[in-house]
Amino acid sequence: MKIVFSSHAIRDKFPIFKEHGFNFTQNQVWDVIENPDHVDKTSDYPKVISSKEVDKRHILRVVYRLESGIIKVITFYPAEKGRYY
Repeated sequence: MKIVFSSHAIRDKFPIFKEHGFNFTQNQVWDVIENPDHVDKTSDYPKVISSKEVDKRHILRVVYRLESGIIKVITFYPAEKGRYY
């Protein structure tokens, strides 16, 4: 399945998190979508929020929409484990 990143994700998110010590890659974001530890399809419908552990203290959450067979990543962010699930 094809994946595209919003300009917000590309322009803002990757650089901001890198400054804070989270050097996420597009492949890591894709892995969260493909192999999540948790998926929330209801709280922000029609968006989907997939989450996956990235280290002992954090998860990576990816917010995306499925549009005509294309996954559009809206945003992503790290969160402390236990905060969302």
